[in-house]
Amino acid sequence: MFGFATFLAPFVLIFLIVIVSSIKVLREYERAVVFRLGRLIGIKGPGLILLIPFVDRMVRVSLRTVTMDVPPQDVITRDNVSVKINAVIYFRVVDASRAIVEVENFLYATSQIAQTTLRSIAGQAELDQILADREKINTELQQVIDQQTEPWGVKVTVVEVKNVDLPADMQRASARQAEAERERRAKVINAEGEFQASTRLAEAAAIIQQQPAAIQLRYLQTLAAVATENNSVTIFPVPIDLLSGFMQKVAAKTT
Repeated sequence: MFGFATFLAPFVLIFLIVIVSSIKVLREYERAVVFRLGRLIGIKGPGLILLIPFVDRMVRVSLRTVTMDVPPQDVITRDNVSVKINAVIYFRVVDASRAIVEVENFLYATSQIAQTTLRSIAGQAELDQILADREKINTELQQVIDQQTEPWGVKVTVVEVKNVDLPADMQRASARQAEAERERRAKVINAEGEFQASTRLAEAAAIIQQQPAAIQLRYLQTLAAVATENNSVTIFPVPIDLLSGFMQKVAAKTT
């Protein structure tokens, strides 16, 4: 009896190993693309799945969003400026069977499509468009790449241009252009200020012309300011217009 049990022990162990190997547990974000004798039979998961030993083969696919850096690409823009542009792409698998059957390596294929599309789209735009209208470039990249990866069951959700590296001479030219733009804005603001000040002065002159007494009040305010700022003796002429009212009152009393 003991010898018979010893004889069966290896077979029982092999059987248990085969049974355990046929049991797979998939996480919530995973799917199993199952092939039976080389033919696709469907997608299973998540949770516990059973495979036929030596008959079924499983390929595990993650459905989570993948973040992939697009390496810097040498691009010649439409206005003949050589720049280096890199980007980041966000995508996920929406059809696990197509991602395995339609393309050999969907991660590598998506990366290559992203690189070639980045060079193509950036090469069709001018440098100022790439720098100033980056949102439009991102949208166009996302649409083109997503159209290329759709047969593979891959959905591209976001593409963002990260850095645009300019040559040294272009950086100096851009700095001079930015400085000239700031100087232009400063001159425009200064001219606007002078225009507004001259407009106010013209309005004040019109009011003073309608009210002659206002110029006398302004004169007295100026004298008060001079007396406050300087402690020395100040000699100033007194206009006759300031004393005309007082002289008329004195003349009326004497008569």
